[in-house]
Amino acid sequence: MEKTKRFLGLDVGDKRIGVAISDELGLTAQPIMTLERQSLEKDCDVLNELIQKYQISKIVVGVPRSLSMRITPQTQKVLDLVEIFKQKWSIPIEEWNEWYSTQSAESVLIEADMSRKKRKKVIDKLAAVIILQGYLDSHP
Repeated sequence: MEKTKRFLGLDVGDKRIGVAISDELGLTAQPIMTLERQSLEKDCDVLNELIQKYQISKIVVGVPRSLSMRITPQTQKVLDLVEIFKQKWSIPIEEWNEWYSTQSAESVLIEADMSRKKRKKVIDKLAAVIILQGYLDSHP
């Protein structure tokens, strides 16, 4: 039997981390949660629980880059966190250019006529879905 390919997708922000997971075939992404950031240790503990529970084989982290591919201060924060993740976990961690995933998620939610208050609760995990689905679609 083929080994499952479950991926974890992360949309990392200063206050929250949107989390998505792939199906066992690695074809589709679904939202899991929005992690309210507390401390590096607590955030990693929550992510580690998800990695164990779903037997994650790869983590895909959305890295915000400008159109010119410049490294902005926010880009550097995410890259620094990716390096910490790589030291913590032995599974592959890939960076994925998120190309305005949060703005895309916001557009989808506005189009769905969702209130601003409700959008705030789901936007980060939807952005994580957009990041992970983009990755999955480009790696069949």
